[in-house]
Amino acid sequence: MKEYILLGKWTQDKLDHIMRESSKIKSAGARINFLSRLFLGTDYKESTLIGDVSTPEVFVINLGGVDCFTFIDYIEAMRLSGSEQISDSFSEFKDNLKKVRYRGKVAFENRNHFFTDWQKFNSEFVGDVTEKIGGQKTKSIIKILNKKEDGTYFLQGIQPVEREIEYIPSRRVESPTDAIDDSVISKLKTGDYAGIYSERQGLDVSHVGIIIKERSSTYLRHASSEKGKVIEQDFRDYISDKPGMIVLRAKDLPCSK
Repeated sequence: MKEYILLGKWTQDKLDHIMRESSKIKSAGARINFLSRLFLGTDYKESTLIGDVSTPEVFVINLGGVDCFTFIDYIEAMRLSGSEQISDSFSEFKDNLKKVRYRGKVAFENRNHFFTDWQKFNSEFVGDVTEKIGGQKTKSIIKILNKKEDGTYFLQGIQPVEREIEYIPSRRVESPTDAIDDSVISKLKTGDYAGIYSERQGLDVSHVGIIIKERSSTYLRHASSEKGKVIEQDFRDYISDKPGMIVLRAKDLPCSK
């Protein structure tokens, strides 16, 4: 298996220290906040992963440039690492990244290409709390992921899969008032992984980020292509003109201190 590792501003020793410090934080959400805050200002860079239907997959770690999905890939793998039982936190991080990003062997066809793949294939680490947060506002839809309206595929070499997706729409169908209102936002927690629901056939989300709650404000911490870096934005403003959201929540680890 080929590897491509670019640590950007980090060193392995620095990353080891950070993951060991984060492992002392019991709450999964607080740990995600601690780790993701360190990435604020990191450059946005798309298409950093290597592999497709005609190109052998390379195991990539690129901390110098992230897109919205690789950003949460790295954060989730880091928050699972740093245990006292393993002396090399960076090696543990690599192993956990493989678990988060792939289903078994490192290969393009085994990569978790869709946000809801996390809930299906990483259920020991994260759970779907969309319905819990949205309550009766939650909608359900059956989608065939990876299959466009015209029958072609978004990703060549990846078989389409039918999946039921629950999401919270931004607007109520029966009125122009917000569906993602105070009652919904109050149930979000720091560290929640928020997927911006996509109305396009074949896609579950168009973007992903991390919910951060500070005092009376709620933010989305994410790798923004528009701003060209990892930033925080007011979540209410951000979601107001989007179709809706899916929310996954990291599970506290049994070994957390």
